[in-house]
Amino acid sequence: MSEFWLISAPGDKENLQALERMNTVTSKSNLSYNTKFAIPDFKVGTLDSLVGLSDELGKLDAFAESLIKRMAQSVVEVMEDAAKGKAQENLLANGGLKEKMKCLKIDLTSFVTHFEWDMAKYPAKQPLPSLVDTLAKQLAQIETDLKARTAAYSALKATLDSLNQKAQANLFTRTLSDIVSKDDFVLDSEYLVTLLVIVPTQNYVQWQKTYESLSDMVVPRSTKLICEDKEGGLFTVTLFRKVIDDFKARAKENKFMVREFYYDEKEITREREEMARLLTAKKQQYGPLLRWLKVNFSEAFIAWVHLKALRVFVESVLRYGLPVNFQAVLLQPHKKSSTKRLREVLNSVFRHLDEVAAASMLDAAVDIPGLQLNNQDYYPYVYFRIDLSLLD
Repeated sequence: MSEFWLISAPGDKENLQALERMNTVTSKSNLSYNTKFAIPDFKVGTLDSLVGLSDELGKLDAFAESLIKRMAQSVVEVMEDAAKGKAQENLLANGGLKEKMKCLKIDLTSFVTHFEWDMAKYPAKQPLPSLVDTLAKQLAQIETDLKARTAAYSALKATLDSLNQKAQANLFTRTLSDIVSKDDFVLDSEYLVTLLVIVPTQNYVQWQKTYESLSDMVVPRSTKLICEDKEGGLFTVTLFRKVIDDFKARAKENKFMVREFYYDEKEITREREEMARLLTAKKQQYGPLLRWLKVNFSEAFIAWVHLKALRVFVESVLRYGLPVNFQAVLLQPHKKSSTKRLREVLNSVFRHLDEVAAASMLDAAVDIPGLQLNNQDYYPYVYFRIDLSLLD
């Protein structure tokens, strides 16, 4: 599973023994893979300040998760259909681990399970509000840049998509700049004009037999098939300008539709040049944008996991009191079907921490995982979820 449970319990002898029991039961029952989650000794400050910080961290946690999911989706959208299956390969967390691993490409699961606080980037000696402010500003700047960069690329892509849709539309609406040429038309004639006529596939023979007689003054043998789609073909026909209206009316009666189009070489050239310019611009933006997304996704993800560590610290101090003494553990459930049993084990092992919460969990319906406190699940132990299903 790509889901982790980050929990903590008091660090006294009784609760360390409870953690050992949890590890034993979950290992024997193959419920989860558990590892210690190292959190520095931060400057606590006052309990009142921690209460306010807890609420701020909750909001920032939700914002960070939303941001990295949007960035992951942006990677998919930039890489497009041909490479969507490879998007996950670009969602990595580089740096932030042991010195020898900082230059490696670290997958998200490995980063979480081997997490170490980045002392250089987020000095643990700083007051907690300062650390939170640093993380908040970093994430806000990434979001601002994300909006600007993806908006420019999306606008370019939308224009290209619109042009491509026109090129792939039916014969009545599609752009013709990519399929007609100057040689298909009689140009600069005072008397003659070339029209484009859409003929249903089943009426090709009828068209060839009757187009010359649909009106007076149709040039014999002047028709030519330009292109086809599933429903029919686009034919040229040359006639005298004075009979255009009569020809259109007679053609319609025979289920031949005249497409309103007059060849303008300057306009055709402009359309082709615009398409080429857009394709070049997209190609030029693709590489730098994808690199920016990869680098800053990593930065945002690393910041998010640091926020989780801060939340565990703050919540553990508020829950278990001073002096600071708790142990954080990271659990990775082996499969979704085992999460209910895993929750029951945790409840059994740690129910002494909060009998009311534990009892409520036993009495609750199966689909209600815990007490609801400030729109957050509440358990006898400190609990936060880390979900790495960023592309689901």
